[in-house]
Amino acid sequence: MAELALQFWSFGKQTESRTQPIVMTKEVSDDVLVEQALAGSEAAFNTIIGRYHERLFRVAFGFLKDRGESEDAVQEAFTRVYLKLGNFQGKSKFYTWLYRIQVNLCLDALRRRRRDRRVLSEEALVEHAGQISGELWPNYDRSAPLAEIERKELSLWLDKALKDLPDIHQAVLILREVEGMSYDEIAKVLDLKRGTVMSRLFHARKKMQEQLLDMRVSAERKVG
Repeated sequence: MAELALQFWSFGKQTESRTQPIVMTKEVSDDVLVEQALAGSEAAFNTIIGRYHERLFRVAFGFLKDRGESEDAVQEAFTRVYLKLGNFQGKSKFYTWLYRIQVNLCLDALRRRRRDRRVLSEEALVEHAGQISGELWPNYDRSAPLAEIERKELSLWLDKALKDLPDIHQAVLILREVEGMSYDEIAKVLDLKRGTVMSRLFHARKKMQEQLLDMRVSAERKVG
């Protein structure tokens, strides 16, 4: 089992987000693919990887803001999924179970980062801002230099404001704003009540707005 998991991990390594992962027909449901994978079908598990690789990468990058770490987190998620696939009981949708694994891995990575006191530099944030499709924050016209400067500055502000939020607030905000999940879907992924999700999302957005306002006022004072 571990050897097969390593093979799938190697597959994930080859299909980095810069390339298009193998995607088979979407007509096959997740439940059927899980059954086939449990029966030993490599093609079925490869289809799962192709179906969810980019989506998990967006989630991981939303937390980690580092392409290498995000790729590692996604690969680890798929390895765990394969090794624990037999534990999936089908009480919830497969993708919510998959997202829960990815989110927990990202939260663990953030905690390790804090323990190690590793902080991303502003240069790293600028380098990674806007590099992935379906990115968290808005794009501006790259053909206009001034607009590009504004885009990078806004991306920095947004990334910093997000990073300063509590872990659970980051998770709720990313799943809602990046993946467009409903309150019920987020509740299942994070194992929270629907009302708790709504409350934490409200406080996360409010805190983001307050921080962005403070950053804007500070920037205007420097200019003035």
